[in-house]
Amino acid sequence: MTWAVEEGLGLGALPDPSGVFTSPAFEILVDLIGDGDVVILSGAGLSTESGIPDYRGESGRRRRAEPMTYQTFVGSAAARRRYWARSHLGWRHVAQAIPNSGHRAVAELQRRGLIAGIITQNVDGLHQAAGAQQVIELHGSLDRVTCLSCAERTSRQLLHERLRAANPDWHPRAGAINPDGDAVLADDQIDGFHIADCHSCGGLLKPDVIFFGENVPRPRVQVCYELTERANTLLVLGSSLTVMSGYRFVRHATKFAIPVAIINQGSTRGDTDALLTLDTPLGPTLTGLLAGFRG
Repeated sequence: MTWAVEEGLGLGALPDPSGVFTSPAFEILVDLIGDGDVVILSGAGLSTESGIPDYRGESGRRRRAEPMTYQTFVGSAAARRRYWARSHLGWRHVAQAIPNSGHRAVAELQRRGLIAGIITQNVDGLHQAAGAQQVIELHGSLDRVTCLSCAERTSRQLLHERLRAANPDWHPRAGAINPDGDAVLADDQIDGFHIADCHSCGGLLKPDVIFFGENVPRPRVQVCYELTERANTLLVLGSSLTVMSGYRFVRHATKFAIPVAIINQGSTRGDTDALLTLDTPLGPTLTGLLAGFRG
């Protein structure tokens, strides 16, 4: 059986985010969470309330037509300059973001011993900033940089300081910030920007994230599969599940008859696989879940 609750129906307009919700689907969700051993799969929608835009919005259509691919990044010096110029400016926005009530609710559920693991598709580090532990960063993290030659990992803040020193007179204004942390800049604002190479070997630096066209390391995927297999419930938060990178864990859960619950604004690829779906804002709903938990 699948329970579907549209925003404005059952949960209403969420006039009391700290109250106990009474919809049938929400009551089932409280019971599932109360059984413990919940595995969280989170996506960009969880971070929108922290000011970081998501990739697709409620319509499911991609907001950005041409994301940077791994092949373009490694094959073009101009593409790397464009990426690092835009990312250097956008990183300030991501670095200043703070966890929202949804992140804090997840961390509290984990503190109560109800969450067995967290798999996040996000690269913003906000789960950890909220106090969550042992988060599997499926797509890596923007706060680290890796060298494609010697594989050394360094902090993004260190690179930020090096880029600022190399471009002392560069002060463009961003038109918008993309979900992957880079800023929209005109070509003439990118000309003359100086990038930095690995300080140890001179190799190419890349953010420690999975670009489009790049595969998540197999051992990391396997750990996520094993975590999913041991779960009592897979709870999807803020992901359209459009790409297979996250959707595969929903499919894996259903293969083992593990119930899937989805909280997301807008439909998702996994709705037909789910026991229940809640089309509601993440922060108020997760806060209400904490208030409604009676186990």
